[in-house]
Amino acid sequence: MDHFSRVTITIKESKHANKFGKLILSDGSVFDGMGFGYSGLTFGEIVFNTGMVGYTETLTDPSYSGQIVTLTYPLVGNYGVPDPTLEMDGLPKFFESDKIQARGLVVHELSLTASHWNLTMTLDEWLYKEKIQGISGIDTRELTKKLRESGVMMSALAVSDSEIDENDLKNKLKSAPNYNSEKFMDSVSTKK
Repeated sequence: MDHFSRVTITIKESKHANKFGKLILSDGSVFDGMGFGYSGLTFGEIVFNTGMVGYTETLTDPSYSGQIVTLTYPLVGNYGVPDPTLEMDGLPKFFESDKIQARGLVVHELSLTASHWNLTMTLDEWLYKEKIQGISGIDTRELTKKLRESGVMMSALAVSDSEIDENDLKNKLKSAPNYNSEKFMDSVSTKK
């Protein structure tokens, strides 16, 4: 008699990776990489998170609203995204809120395959579904060191199927609203 239950492990592959990606900081720094998730342009205060796991919790944490999050752990996405199960009280079981709160994601390496017993989609599929831009192939150590030394700053993150014009992106960043001028309380607070 087998006393161990069998768990089926799901494996999925990324569908929205291998795009052009460009990250520009307000100090003029430029990072080129592979775009993933949703094609488009976003602006936000760039910050970093040093957690080794928990990218789904980080991205759905309301404290990251309006920010582009850099994850310092070198490989991200290998366990995908879990199902959106709710607890009995109606709160998400595996997330901090019911949607991605961060405006963008920066990683060193995106795992193009994901495997986990509770996997419903890959990280880049989730970003695509929620219309969030991501970039990989970035030296997150260099970026984190820059942020530690200079402090957080505004940034622009572009993901596209074609080349991204650096000067155009720099000009758009200059005219983007500053993070400190935005009001987030209404969008991150409960409605009751």
